[in-house]
Amino acid sequence: MKKMNVHFYKYQGTGNDFVMLDNRTGVYDVLGVKEIKQMCDRRFGIGADGLIKINQHPNLAFEMDYYNSDGSKSFCGNGARCSVAFADFLGVQTEAVDFWAIDGSHVARINGQKVALVMNDVHEVHEIDSDYLLYTGSPHYIQFVQSVEKVDVFAQGKAIRYQDAFKLDGVNVNFVEVIKDKELFVRTYERGVEDETLSCGTGVTAAVLAYGYKIGLKDKHTIRVKTLGGELEVTFRVQDHGKFDEIQLLGPAIQVFKGEINV
Repeated sequence: MKKMNVHFYKYQGTGNDFVMLDNRTGVYDVLGVKEIKQMCDRRFGIGADGLIKINQHPNLAFEMDYYNSDGSKSFCGNGARCSVAFADFLGVQTEAVDFWAIDGSHVARINGQKVALVMNDVHEVHEIDSDYLLYTGSPHYIQFVQSVEKVDVFAQGKAIRYQDAFKLDGVNVNFVEVIKDKELFVRTYERGVEDETLSCGTGVTAAVLAYGYKIGLKDKHTIRVKTLGGELEVTFRVQDHGKFDEIQLLGPAIQVFKGEINV
């Protein structure tokens, strides 16, 4: 494509960072994988875990069009929360909003710099030996460890992500330490970024649900989660063993800076 100037904003949610584009007029529809990878590059571009276009939607407030830093697509919990904060900044919505993402519609609320995102229900948890696999808008492999700070997340996460069972579509790999009752420390190797990120919203959510499944929680709970980039909270209700609804991810979503790049 012909070179163009792109006006962008940079947002972060517990260190999970995103290039944000106001694409309500469709001006950035022409951007392809090459340009997205360039903008997300931390040495030759802006630097980010992903890029998000805020598009018009015929029925809802907006569409979140999310790309990982390698140009692949998925759902992103922290990216969704940052999208809501960006949409609020753009005047698209007030404190409550319905929007569209790759895994369907979502509801979110914004209160200052914090955004609470309603996640889709989870209907099953798969056990793989002593580990777990579940889908929270993106596939997540959960492994509980004694000391998460000692884990080589890049090497061990990459080894699991590229196992034959996951090689084709990829999987995010989360290492989870139970700090105390209803408090976890989670570190995540993300597919699409192919490295550890400072936080992963869908990964934190998956880790919390796996924890609830593992210890047999019932009814409704709120779990605090520490990540390398800050703290998040996940609220959920247990419908049945391995079935969860009323799932909500809460945490900060902050504008860092804005600028223009020629790609």
